[in-house]
Amino acid sequence: MKRLVVVDYGMGNLRSVAKALAHVAPGRDVVVSADAAVIRGADRVVLPGQSAMPDCMAGLLASGLVDAVRAVMADRPFLGICLGLQMLFDRSEEGPTECLGAIPGRVVRFRDEAMTTPAGERLKVPHMGWSPVRQERPHALWRGIENGARFYFAHSYHPVPDDPAVTVGTADYPAPFTCAIARDNIFATQFHPEKSQRAGLALLANFVGWDGQPA
Repeated sequence: MKRLVVVDYGMGNLRSVAKALAHVAPGRDVVVSADAAVIRGADRVVLPGQSAMPDCMAGLLASGLVDAVRAVMADRPFLGICLGLQMLFDRSEEGPTECLGAIPGRVVRFRDEAMTTPAGERLKVPHMGWSPVRQERPHALWRGIENGARFYFAHSYHPVPDDPAVTVGTADYPAPFTCAIARDNIFATQFHPEKSQRAGLALLANFVGWDGQPA
């Protein structure tokens, strides 16, 4: 049986991610694992993350799973969620922290001075709650999801890719920011699909059936 593995490095919303994946993939083997061999043997992998970037990277390094994560990221369907997206970039202002360097770019904090809407409303950091997501280009994981569907966010930092072409989703807070990226077999979201009800479950179901090709 094909196996879908959620990487367990001591951080992240692991059980709720695994539960959501099992819900959309009945009959599939969905496991949470800290075993490098199990991760390397998976046919698709999910890297979740929450809390602070220094703690997440420290946990991943201490787990000894960095090489396994990089190996599967290179050649099979791979989904990053929240800090699992941010960890793919070169570095984060939080800490600051050196990250995995799989996607050129950096992760920055929402600027307090930019947190005013055109109507004069003052927004708080972190960005928490539901926001519409614009699909900036077609992708297999957007299949069946309405452009502008709302997803659940909980974050103070967001990615700034060096190459704008990797951005497949944006949201506003209050200015537009990258909230979903894709390159080859990698797809990653700043929002939490496992907490995003119908749209989030649709995205996870698309990932379960995805062959790693962008369209």
